Formats: sequence, structure tokens, C-alpha cells
Amino acid sequence: MDLFRGTTNDAEQQKVLSLDRGLFFVNYKSADDAVSPPHVVVAPAEGHERRMEIILHPDATEPTLWQPNSGLVVRVNTPGTLQVQVQPARLGGSRAAIVRVEQIQAGHAPAAFGENNSARIPTDVATDGLKVLGHVAGRGDVVVGPNAWIAGPTAPSRVEGVALEWPDKPAGVDIRYAVQFANGQSGSGKMVPLGTYAGTRGRALPLTAVVLEMSGSDDLRFVAEAGFLNAPTLRAVGRRVVLSGPTNREPLVGIRIGIEHTATAEQVAAPAIPRKSGGSARVRVFRSQQRQASAAR
Repeated sequence: MDLFRGTTNDAEQQKVLSLDRGLFFVNYKSADDAVSPPHVVVAPAEGHERRMEIILHPDATEPTLWQPNSGLVVRVNTPGTLQVQVQPARLGGSRAAIVRVEQIQAGHAPAAFGENNSARIPTDVATDGLKVLGHVAGRGDVVVGPNAWIAGPTAPSRVEGVALEWPDKPAGVDIRYAVQFANGQSGSGKMVPLGTYAGTRGRALPLTAVVLEMSGSDDLRFVAEAGFLNAPTLRAVGRRVVLSGPTNREPLVGIRIGIEHTATAEQVAAPAIPRKSGGSARVRVFRSQQRQASAAR
């Protein structure tokens, strides 16, 4: 879509776009004033900074396109709002420009033998080899297995970084994750691959959010819980989960992460005959796999 056209010199040139999850190319096509072309400033709308990241050219230092035939990429993790503004290069200068935003399609690999594009994972694949490292204030690095707390309800403490390892990960399954800080420190929100440490050490910078993503299989998903200061414990289930406090600024003081087989978790059990000894069992089935599903426990 073209955002700006024409020869507007005096009116404010600004557009606000609502973008779905995906990848978008912001392309500064041309300007009327070839000598002193206006520049294009791209930024998330206020309050939507955590929903997207702006990918710059390696030589660029800020999300500003200074001349035509330049561009940048916006990666939208969850639907959000983007602001695009054209500003004159000099006082009274031209704001006339053509800026285009184009969605980049991911595409899909050809399906083999009529199967879908995600690998089928045998139900006997072990998920207990997952290792989670957390850097805890005052304790240092703590390594646990799946579904085990780092800090947590019984021993809450500031968590400053995490890393995931899974030596037995099935081929074709890709896992990435990111952490966020309240003050927008460098690296905040950057997705990293399995085995990479995300966070800080010894800088007293607690995490305020953790994002987990899994692709390549419909048969596996994350089961995660997190505790944030002065907030209820959150539980999230899915191939992409986001864990954060009510205001996105509460420090993370406990986390546990596991991986489960989707088919096993979603089996519908036959009605059971109540036991005479009393008591009841509650089965909770989570069906949302691709969107964030978190609930206060």
C-alpha cells in the first residue's frame, strides 16, 4: 500500500497502520525534492513497542530512512500499530514523498505425500531432556529440567536471564525465545536460537517478559508458568507463548518451562465412575496452540 503521495508541503505527513502478525517492508520509493528530500521516521505506536521489532540495515543506527530507494523491515510478533511520519529535511522544506509498506510472505515448503508442512513427531519422543538455565540474583546460574521451578512461588527471586538446551530435539523442530527488560536495554525483545543465553548477569536488570516460540511440528507445544512481583502466577500453553505481568513492568521472580505432546494432552477421557471414597478430579484441556494462552492460577 502507498502511504504518501502528492505534493503536500505544509500539512503533517503521518500515517498510523494496524499490522497483523508478520513481516513488512517499509520502502521509501521517491520524493519530489531530489536535492533535499524529506526523511521517513518509523516507530511503533506508544504502548506497542513490545509487539514488534524494527530491523535496520547493518550500517543504520536509527529507524529513519534519509533518502529515496531505502527501506527497513518491521517484524510484528503480535498485531500492533505502526507510525510512519515524513519530516522535511529543512525548515519549510518539502514533505512530498511516496512510501510503500509491503507484506513479506513467508511461503511454505511443498507438502510430501499429502501430509501437512509440519513434521509429525512420534509420540514416544522424549521431552525430558530439556534443560532450562536461569540466572538468579544472589544465586547465579541455576539449571533445572523440564517443569521445574527456577526461583518461583516458594523462593521468589529476581531472574535476570534464561537459556534453553534440548540435545535430543527432533530434527525439523525449531525453538527460539526472547526476553524483555523494563527499560528497553539492548537485546530486549530479540529472538535467539536454542542454546543462546538471553538476558544479563550481575547488572540488577530483572526480566519483565519471556517469549517462547516453537515451529516445525504440530505435535509439540510449550507448557510454561511464571511468577511476577506482586502478581498472580501465569500459566501459558501453546507453540508460541508470552509471559508477562499485568503492566509488562513487573520483575520476573520465578519461571518453569516444559514441552508436551499435543495429542496426549488433548485426549478426551471417557467418563469415569466416581469413587466411593469421595473427592473429584478436574481435567483441564487447552486447545489453543498458536496464540498466547495464559491464565492466572
